[in-house]
Amino acid sequence: MNEENTWVIGDVQGCYCHLKKLLSHEEIISNPKARFWFAGDLVNRGPDSLGAIEYIMSLDEKSVCVLGNHDLNLLGVFAGLKEYSKSDHLNDILHSSNSTNIINWLRHRPLAHFEHNYLMVHAGVLPQWDINKVMSLASEIQELLRSANWQKTIKKIFGNKVTQWNEDLTGGKRIRAIVNALTRIRFCNADGSMNFSQKKSPENRETKQLIPWFNMPDRATKNIKIVFGHWSSLGLFIKENIMCLDSGCVWGRNMTAMRLKDKKTIQISCKDLSN
Repeated sequence: MNEENTWVIGDVQGCYCHLKKLLSHEEIISNPKARFWFAGDLVNRGPDSLGAIEYIMSLDEKSVCVLGNHDLNLLGVFAGLKEYSKSDHLNDILHSSNSTNIINWLRHRPLAHFEHNYLMVHAGVLPQWDINKVMSLASEIQELLRSANWQKTIKKIFGNKVTQWNEDLTGGKRIRAIVNALTRIRFCNADGSMNFSQKKSPENRETKQLIPWFNMPDRATKNIKIVFGHWSSLGLFIKENIMCLDSGCVWGRNMTAMRLKDKKTIQISCKDLSN
């Protein structure tokens, strides 16, 4: 990986036109060696999930994508194991003649990517996991999703009941704990368990008793540079080894790309999506 040529993009969530505009920025398009990391949630909520995911697929070896919770939701709906919610905007993919290829491509994406001391996940990691543990646990889920009977795994992924990691977890409980940490975590409780009740900013008075996962004491990945999305209320947040790039495009704010080399950011406005 050449950090100078690598840009990380926050949650796309089906905002295809805005993604195209972002990657057409002069500083990006002028570099034929540019490479792109996508921090998950490629689809859903935005106006053109089909266009977004087919465009990202077309980047081929120039891109790395990790799975987000909305991407897993698409897999669940496609498999008929999760109900289509009124907030889902996935019909363009589900009714596409290319839907099977898209689903097969998507379920072969990793849940974590680690390269030259940069870890990319969609949401976060648990404090007791070091980098080797993160990659090992992510691989467990990746192998299951890439198998011929991947639908059985999807059926076990969804749910809030497992919030505390335990090495002895097995089966569906183990799957849910790993997936919830990598694709859904924002806050932890004081005992290190995951809290899914709050999506607001750490500055909000309702979250004062909770701890952002990256501020947990003795976090085993504190010396790893971690880039993630998922937390639109946190927004663009770059501090030492922690980089959140979900700047809320689908909510009418911005879509962000950050160059790894120097943390330079490029943003484009998504105000037209605010209504």
